[in-house]
Amino acid sequence: MAKRDYYEILGVSRTASVEEIKKAYRKMAIKYHPDKNPGDKEAEEKFKEAAEAYEVLSDKDKRQRYDQFGHEGVGGAGFGGGGMSMDDIFNHFGDIFGGHNPFESFFGGGGRGSSGGRRGSNLRIKIALTLEEMAHGVEKKIKVKRMTVAPGVTFRTCPTCHGTGQVRRVMNTMLGQMVSSNTCPHCQGSGQTIDKRPPGVDSSGLQAKEEVLSIKIPAGVSEGMQLSMSGKGNEAPGGGRPGDLFILIEEKPHPVLKRDGNNVIYDLYLSFIDAALGTQVEIPTIDGKVKIKIEPGTQSGKILRLRGKGIKDINGYGTGDQLIHINVWTPKKLSSEERALLESLRESPNFMPNPPKHEKSIFDRMKEFFTH
Repeated sequence: MAKRDYYEILGVSRTASVEEIKKAYRKMAIKYHPDKNPGDKEAEEKFKEAAEAYEVLSDKDKRQRYDQFGHEGVGGAGFGGGGMSMDDIFNHFGDIFGGHNPFESFFGGGGRGSSGGRRGSNLRIKIALTLEEMAHGVEKKIKVKRMTVAPGVTFRTCPTCHGTGQVRRVMNTMLGQMVSSNTCPHCQGSGQTIDKRPPGVDSSGLQAKEEVLSIKIPAGVSEGMQLSMSGKGNEAPGGGRPGDLFILIEEKPHPVLKRDGNNVIYDLYLSFIDAALGTQVEIPTIDGKVKIKIEPGTQSGKILRLRGKGIKDINGYGTGDQLIHINVWTPKKLSSEERALLESLRESPNFMPNPPKHEKSIFDRMKEFFTH
């Protein structure tokens, strides 16, 4: 089944601002939230569909790829709404609702807090990669300090919420009784409290532990891109679901190569003798050194192209090129012999500049017209 247009899903124009997209998503999420539509599978799917649309359109890079290539351009990015629970979506976009589920205080809350217990917090780290690592992909081992459930900790059912993770409050109003349901303040929604804990363990039963994780970086990543490892964040007390680990990609400066999208740029400096006579030079690429031929009469400013010597597109749209910018170097100091040699060549027609011929001016053309 073909996916619907993301702008159509949120009901915004293709020129909508980030704030307009955020506002539209919040409206859709509240309208189709499962707590407001219990048992309504269609509403649940629309809720996930809106989350998928927002996940793409709220991200500048993903939105640009979507505008250019459609759904195929973001096929490998994001979670796409599918396979995620409602809590996953709210954990991902908690800032939309102020960091909490807006339905905990309305519609009875649906017991959502007790379905999975507390969730561990996410962790974020930065990892710096060389241009070669970003181009080819790499597996890195990193040390991560995360909170884990300490051995020897025992739990008991929370006496306040009796294991539900929710506390209900009944208020009598002019319209009748109103029931609100909020996360239990005693157990923070886990339904359990610590019974016994060893020394050095915090009040949640967690302790800091350093772990070595292996991260596979795919080929084609770029500066500012964020990868995620599900369940590798901080653990949650009482058997709750652990948070995620987010990895922000940074690029280490390369000594001589520069990246421009999926292309690689190299500035090649030639003497005017090599540029005039032609030569063969060795240049660096992300795959190692290669030899290229410089044709006689090569001008400064010319760009040579090595096809396929750039960076593989992370979404599978081919591989970039290496662009070689030619810069002809003019010496600043000359010996008397060198100066005399160049003076002897000054008047040679081959050493005179040959600027491109310009078209005749309109006045010259009018003069020719009226004289014939």
